[in-house]
Amino acid sequence: MLILGKHKTSVATPLKRVTPFAMAAFVVCASTLSVSTFAQSSMDNTSGSVTVQTGDTSLAAPPSIGAQLGASSKAAEMFAPVTKVNTPKIYTKPISSGPTEMDLRQLWNELKVNNPQLSSLRESYLSAKATVPQINAPANPQVGLVWSGMPVNSPLALGGANAPSQQYPGGISSNNAISIAQPFQFPGKKSLAANIADTNAEALLAQSEATYLQLGAQLSSLYYSALASQKQLQVLKESVIRLEMIKNVAKARYANNAAAYVEYLNAQVAQSAAEADQFNVDRQLQVALNNINTLVGRHSREKLVLRGDVRRAMNGVPTLVELEDYAESSHPALKSSALQLDAARKGVDLAKKAYLPDFQVIGSSYTPRGPFSANNGALFYQLELDLIIPLYFFTKEKYGVEQAQRNQAAAEAGNISNRQQIVLAVNTAYAAYEQAKNQTQFLKDRQVPQADAAYKVGLIQYSNNGQGFNDLLTAQTQLRNLEVQLALAEANLMQSQAVLLVSAGKEPF
Repeated sequence: MLILGKHKTSVATPLKRVTPFAMAAFVVCASTLSVSTFAQSSMDNTSGSVTVQTGDTSLAAPPSIGAQLGASSKAAEMFAPVTKVNTPKIYTKPISSGPTEMDLRQLWNELKVNNPQLSSLRESYLSAKATVPQINAPANPQVGLVWSGMPVNSPLALGGANAPSQQYPGGISSNNAISIAQPFQFPGKKSLAANIADTNAEALLAQSEATYLQLGAQLSSLYYSALASQKQLQVLKESVIRLEMIKNVAKARYANNAAAYVEYLNAQVAQSAAEADQFNVDRQLQVALNNINTLVGRHSREKLVLRGDVRRAMNGVPTLVELEDYAESSHPALKSSALQLDAARKGVDLAKKAYLPDFQVIGSSYTPRGPFSANNGALFYQLELDLIIPLYFFTKEKYGVEQAQRNQAAAEAGNISNRQQIVLAVNTAYAAYEQAKNQTQFLKDRQVPQADAAYKVGLIQYSNNGQGFNDLLTAQTQLRNLEVQLALAEANLMQSQAVLLVSAGKEPF
């Protein structure tokens, strides 16, 4: 039940006596109010949706703190309301003017798009994909220019010079040349190396998907914690209303010399304690909303309204066998380890290809004069084929193959370990879900209805001039505690369901 407005607890004042007829009329009204309150509470508990809305602006700019801070203090800037000027540079999205309503699916979408950690992983994946065409591209050619037109027998005549002739009495240098060299790897080496790089990039993408699920599980826990805090606030407000009724009955009985004044004081103290508990729960709710905003890439002080169905987790989930099969076939972490194992196996094949030679083709053009002078002689060309062979008893290649095989063995062991850990996580999460479900069902079907019945009986007896004020107060406290436990149990159940589905590699929708 949502009660608008503020409640002020009145101080204890001397009470006037009332007639028995007024006392009876008051008891009838109190009983009617009690029945209507219980009916309204029952109707509210059957509702399937809870809306969490934060309207406390005092947390954004506490006036008591701002009044004590100087103009030059950094803390004044920290506690100031969020504006375009003081928004940190890390937040790319502007501060919204009004509250934003989101359910769990929309929050997951915001997480996928705006979370900085996921953005970093996506950029790392794109960076790894950009290396694939670089590896697969041909090697860069080498262009050589030789100009050795030096005098005959000069020390700087590179490679010597031609002997004097009748046409050229002084002799000329014949080492002027232009050459182009193009290296080639053995066929299949580059394509295999590019395939390995592409496989490793896809493994990074699978890792980012696994991280997305982990952050999503954290987001779901915060989301359901916020719903639980809202439910606790509702329970505490209803408890304040019940204590107000008890206090009024005790007040009327004391005025009629039917009860002690201490009963009225005890009811007033219990009501004040319930109101004080609301402050702590409201602060927990605000902290949960701030964490949700930060996780989805929003400013922590943005206004957020959560829409959620608190009864959704009572729906059926797949069986344990189905979840295990889904996890072994579709979990992103297992996809990543399988891709890493595939890349390790291809790395062994690439290491074995190191025994095969590489090639280099060189084409040269020679001229009897310098390359920038007049061409007054015959040109001739030369084609050279170089073979780059592994020497030194294949030491480097042998240890390269051994390294690749060790990497493959490590990848195989890691893949088996990941598969075992994923299956174990699914089993553990399923056991936690079943326990939370049984606990929630027990509280909802037995303990809370029994405590509610005990409170109603105690209130009726006490209103009809019976004894048992302490029993009534105890019954009310027990009812409030069990209702809070039910709200926490429902939140725990929904968190357990989200963790279970995420453990299997599935979004909790």
